[in-house]
Amino acid sequence: MGIKVVITGVTGMVGEGVLHECLLDPRVESVLAISRKPTEMSHPKLREVYVKDFSNLGAIKAEFAGFDACYFCLGTTSIGKDEADYTKITYDIAVGFGQAFKDANPNSLFCFVSGAGTDPSLTNKQMWARVKGKTENDLTAIFGEKFYAIRPGYIQPTKGLKRTLKPYTYVAWLYPVFKLFFPSAVCTLREIGMAMISVSLSGYTKHILEVRDIINAANNS
Repeated sequence: MGIKVVITGVTGMVGEGVLHECLLDPRVESVLAISRKPTEMSHPKLREVYVKDFSNLGAIKAEFAGFDACYFCLGTTSIGKDEADYTKITYDIAVGFGQAFKDANPNSLFCFVSGAGTDPSLTNKQMWARVKGKTENDLTAIFGEKFYAIRPGYIQPTKGLKRTLKPYTYVAWLYPVFKLFFPSAVCTLREIGMAMISVSLSGYTKHILEVRDIINAANNS
């Protein structure tokens, strides 16, 4: 029997890509996608639950039990947001969801899609880096050794998926150049999904996975 996983953010680019890899991978037995709207995907392993407000999970908490891992891919850009708004979306929702998932699955694993440059010391001048750093810190406090932060830089999208952000479609052809000159800053969306599955099954030597770690974990899966 394979692992049972919960994925959030499935109607975004990263979440869709991670879901895609989980549905393809025979080591993943089932997937529960939790989102505000349908994924428009159909697969025997996939079940979907919709929630209007991620800050109020009371109506769906009963759905959380019986899972091995959560891949938290829900996120937003900091552009155009002040720190209070960005914190509410990035920190409050992730930590609240993480605690609810932990309560339902005490031995579960939690992968959080963070970002290259995240600052857990909370001293960075970049607001988003501090907020994501605090999120990593508090999720670590909840999950301990079962927490993994995934910190991608540039992400090469998976061909054929619907949720690829427009800026990525414009520069995807440059990926070989990025890979050649900035190997520690670029990875593929497939590698992110494979890395999450890998740490769920086998763990990893680090709990903060930078780009090279994401690639390494994916290749060892």
